[in-house]
Amino acid sequence: MGELAKIRIVEDDATIRALLEMALLGAGYGDVVSSPRGDDGLKMVVRDKPDLVLLDVMLPGLDGFSIARRIRETPALAATRIVMLTARTASEDIVRGLDAGADDYVTKPFDRKVLLARVKAVLRRGLPVTEGMDFDGLKVDEGSRVATLRGKALDLTPGEFDLLVRLVAHRGRVFARPPDERTVDVQVAKLRQKLGRWGDHIETIRGVGYRIKV
Repeated sequence: MGELAKIRIVEDDATIRALLEMALLGAGYGDVVSSPRGDDGLKMVVRDKPDLVLLDVMLPGLDGFSIARRIRETPALAATRIVMLTARTASEDIVRGLDAGADDYVTKPFDRKVLLARVKAVLRRGLPVTEGMDFDGLKVDEGSRVATLRGKALDLTPGEFDLLVRLVAHRGRVFARPPDERTVDVQVAKLRQKLGRWGDHIETIRGVGYRIKV
């Protein structure tokens, strides 16, 4: 999506907010606007319907988890991606953020190049998949963003759905996990739990990533 992407930042730390704006603008993203408060930030997101939101967790007015849930509950924002930014590194917080609807999770302090790579990756998610693809009882429809297992709809977060799409679309090939990245590990663990016995199809390639066994 490059410079055409509309990105909104909700971050109360003025220094970090300025660094994010400069990094994104410097990378060619021309439509970047920020807000220092959670409540005002949510209004901004609802109004602007951005492609991606960089969202801090600890915010005045409304915390990031609540904002993420509100975004996911708003049909008009179904295509909006969420990357959460926080100094919290506990697995419980990562799980909470992903369950709230975040697509990715970046901890502070963060490297500028790594952050931009994450933004680019999240914006590019949504690989082309045959509509209604069926694989051993698992049906994935990217157009409607619905996944069903043996006729029963799966309750997946946006991040879990996108990961499942990526794995199924490239079944047999390894999805490389970024080094020291726990977000993917958490999403895979949640997917396996929700998929039950079907989750055995997801194979761990130690030190590399994951793939769907064929």
